[in-house]
Amino acid sequence: MIQEKKQSSIAFVIGASSVGTLIEWYDFYIFGMLATIISKQFFPADAGTAALLSTLAIFAAGFIVRPFGALVFGRLGDLIGRKHTFLLTLVIMGGSTFAIGLVPGYATIGWAAPILVLILRLLQGLALGGEYGGAATYVAEHAPKGQRGFWTSWIQTTATLGLFLALGVIILIRSSQGVEKFSAEWGGWRYPFWISLLLVGVSILIRMRMSESPMFSKLKTEGKTSVNPLKESFGQKGNFKMVLLALFGAVMGQGVVWYTGQFYAQSFIETVCKVEFIQSRNLMLWAILMATPCFVLFGWLSDKVGRKWIMLIGMLAAVLTYRPIYKQFLSLTSAKNRIEKIDLAKITASEPKVVTDAKETTKIYVTQIFDTAYTDGAHFKYIKTDTLLLTAAYDANLKMDALNPSLVVSKSVKPNVVIEKTMDDATYWNLIWLVFIQIVYVTMVYGPIAAFLVEMFPTKIRYTSMSLPYHIGNGVFGGLVPFLGTLIVEFTKSPESPMGDALAGLWYPIGVASVCLIIGVFYLSNKIDKNVMD
Repeated sequence: MIQEKKQSSIAFVIGASSVGTLIEWYDFYIFGMLATIISKQFFPADAGTAALLSTLAIFAAGFIVRPFGALVFGRLGDLIGRKHTFLLTLVIMGGSTFAIGLVPGYATIGWAAPILVLILRLLQGLALGGEYGGAATYVAEHAPKGQRGFWTSWIQTTATLGLFLALGVIILIRSSQGVEKFSAEWGGWRYPFWISLLLVGVSILIRMRMSESPMFSKLKTEGKTSVNPLKESFGQKGNFKMVLLALFGAVMGQGVVWYTGQFYAQSFIETVCKVEFIQSRNLMLWAILMATPCFVLFGWLSDKVGRKWIMLIGMLAAVLTYRPIYKQFLSLTSAKNRIEKIDLAKITASEPKVVTDAKETTKIYVTQIFDTAYTDGAHFKYIKTDTLLLTAAYDANLKMDALNPSLVVSKSVKPNVVIEKTMDDATYWNLIWLVFIQIVYVTMVYGPIAAFLVEMFPTKIRYTSMSLPYHIGNGVFGGLVPFLGTLIVEFTKSPESPMGDALAGLWYPIGVASVCLIIGVFYLSNKIDKNVMD
């Protein structure tokens, strides 16, 4: 009976902690999932790649400030307790996410739009910096001896499930509204931000029922809580050495593997391979759904064989296979490799559509859609837009041949071509399999990491000590993967090679994971600390 009550208690702890953490991850990730639309809404229409890079930079800014959130809220967690601290982070995260959905676009308030979004994104990062350490510490301090890896692995699923929830909500809303309505300034892309308020409200009600961590309560009763958690965490040589070892021997590599396998994979499939919006997100959903149980599997296994080698094998697999996997992405979605499958009977080209620029009436856009069908069911759409500059204003309602001959027309040097690829079933499932493999690597490095970090630090400064290396490794090294990967590819572009080296961006996560792997092999211990009451 006592054992049953204990299991019921830990189940509630896991559930209450996980729901809140999942929602915070959902809040944090919907921004990244909608990066291409946000770049068009909050930056000038003609900014092109610069707008996407700027949006990814704002996305990355939320990661960069996470270590500061870890310091602020980690200190609070070690001073006043775990429960109240991650209640506060939940409120800040939910409020700033909801507010992003209220910011008008660039067309309405100009540069104030991206500035406001950046500020709110920084608040999100600060909140998340305090959330994870609190939730992981709270669960670990409730977990029975010998089962810490298993129970904390449930918290580890929340990051991926938050991503899953974000993808699912976005797909559902976009499917019900259609592309144009969803992408409008006040369209459906804002709804996922607004929904956050409801989710956070439910989570707060659940977390209000939670009691404080028994280990922290015991310390508080005995008067042994830390007076200055920051000084004890980073001012004492022995503990600071463990902070550095945790960062460079485990979390740094874990961070880049996590964000490559999920965020960079999705960005690469959509922006480089040009797979259509809904299909690219659906394949991510399938891969995440199939791989998520592996978090618990590797967490459980880490209780049996130790944390170190599971995490390092995951990093090694990523280092060795990333380039072959992404090369296969390119091969499977390349039009050049599908020439023999073109269905000539279904090739179509639309009539040119002429639109005048709303602000510059001497600029008109001529858009034409070319559809290429394939015998296996794949369908590639090419939307070509030419820009024409006139010496005087032009009425777009007139036909092209009605242009006044006295007007001088100059065509844009480089037409803009937007490509959307809908893949056949066989290719679609091959893409899912390739993403699934990467997420399995994620589960190997991420499943045991919470238990690993908890066991490295004493109870009275655990929240602060484990939060900082975790959020530097994930927030800085990991969070920069999409931005730096895209930027590195941009640097490889030249007049001779306008597309650049699409695989060049992978050198960043491969390099970071390699360094972490070497340090981890020689300096990490595989010993499981069964007593975390010290």
